[in-house]
Amino acid sequence: MRYIKFLLLDTILILLPMLIYQFYLLSCQNTNRKRKKLSLDFAIITSMLFLILFSSDNELLYPLILWNIPLYISFYKKRSYLAGILSIIIVIFYQQYFNSVHFIMLEYILYYLIYFIYLLKRKKLRDLVQTLIYMKAFILAFEVYGVIYPIDNQLSNFLLIITTIISLYGVTCFIFYLLKKGEEIMDLNSTIKALEKEKMLRASLFKITHEIKNPIAVCKGYLDMLDLSNQEKINKYIPIVKQEISRTLILMDDYLDYTKIKINKEDTDLYLLLKDTCDSLETLFKENKVKTIFNIPDRELYAKVDYNRLKQVLVNLFKNALEAKKVDKELTLWLTTRKEKGYFYITIKDNGIGMSEETLNHISEMFYTTKQKGSGMGVSLSKEIIELHNGSIEYFSSLGKGTKVVVSFPINEKSLTA
Repeated sequence: MRYIKFLLLDTILILLPMLIYQFYLLSCQNTNRKRKKLSLDFAIITSMLFLILFSSDNELLYPLILWNIPLYISFYKKRSYLAGILSIIIVIFYQQYFNSVHFIMLEYILYYLIYFIYLLKRKKLRDLVQTLIYMKAFILAFEVYGVIYPIDNQLSNFLLIITTIISLYGVTCFIFYLLKKGEEIMDLNSTIKALEKEKMLRASLFKITHEIKNPIAVCKGYLDMLDLSNQEKINKYIPIVKQEISRTLILMDDYLDYTKIKINKEDTDLYLLLKDTCDSLETLFKENKVKTIFNIPDRELYAKVDYNRLKQVLVNLFKNALEAKKVDKELTLWLTTRKEKGYFYITIKDNGIGMSEETLNHISEMFYTTKQKGSGMGVSLSKEIIELHNGSIEYFSSLGKGTKVVVSFPINEKSLTA
């Protein structure tokens, strides 16, 4: 009964801050507010703090096993510095059970080494979590049989190990499942908002078309009735036509002011932006059986950009790549980055159907599209967003050989904090 009590308590203590973090992200998404880059770190640290305050006053070993879960979340979210801090905290509290902590220190150093191996080999960090749990099972067996109860009841020790590992695996899977579902809900919410924006855009286009159609129809009517040999009609109709044309221009100016893209530049971690974008599309990649080769450095690079607008551009580029998939061939997406001479370059490449020279020449034109259900606005809007960052977006493609897109924009060195 005590086991179940501590198990439920630790699960709640770990999960509560993470769920609050998910609600915070959803709130930022709904209100179009920029999320704080340290919000996830704060949630993970709060989980560990709750464990220290409410779960560290017992004499049992297995509750400390669940303290590895915030560490797993840190590794999964590529918070290596935070994982180091949590490892030190766990080692300190393990002193309650061991006279020497050298073996425990070695254990968490080993976790770190495996984490960096996964990064170098570009393996999925979700698989890393499973590997660390298997490692913990082996290490726990050594701790129990070799250090804690080496001559005690062997059956009791075996049951302790099995029960503890099943609990660790089960609770970890449960928490990661809830976090994944939270991310899927946010992605769905983002998709719904995008559809609503598209609906509003179509409605506004219909409205402006209707408003412009009326004065143009009036102009056409008067021009049809215009007789160049009748000066009286010329004097009467031409001012009316000019007046209607002026009204049309006013309507167009009002519409352009209303739809003009605005950007809000803030200090943004460019690598985190890329990772968040790729993570948000991971489900879409899996559903379409897309192979992804993303080379995103595990470090920080800050620059003043509009986080949401740049993410909009990246999502549009990835979706265009998905729609270019060949019927009989697996789609592969590559993403690479580089910083050179004050500019940041993002390259997205695919092995899709590619584009003809004609399509490539017209790709940036508003409303130009080769898709049956396309609006022809995505590429044009992406180009405008990048140009508002004083950058450029270039397309390289040929039929049957895929497409490469290079996005570049200047980085103000003074805005870099890492």
